[in-house]
Amino acid sequence: VQLQASGGGLVQAGGSLRLSCAASGRTFSSYVMGWFRQAPGKEREFVAAISRYGSNTYYADSVKGRFTISRDNAKNTVYLQMNSLKPEDTAVYYCAASNSVRVLTTTGNYDYWGQGTQVTVSS
Repeated sequence: VQLQASGGGLVQAGGSLRLSCAASGRTFSSYVMGWFRQAPGKEREFVAAISRYGSNTYYADSVKGRFTISRDNAKNTVYLQMNSLKPEDTAVYYCAASNSVRVLTTTGNYDYWGQGTQVTVSS
């Protein structure tokens, strides 16, 4: 599967952005989907994940209550709605797909990665 992330940009603290990740290739609904992010000088970290049909979602504590992951299997797309953004949310955001049947939160369990989209939150 190929993944294409979009929707990043520059936003002021307190603002919102919606990231999208379009998938092509094998049946989209067969993948658990996740969002990760990587800030300069830091390791890539888990942000959110969603089960194959969207019934289960998981979030990092740092974004819980502010970010929402969703998916539209008919459009082969996963979304990350980000509200109440903070400067510490600044990072390159990556979408990823996992062949696992379980929703997992570690980078090593994801098999395919998009190219990343930059999110910058100014204070």
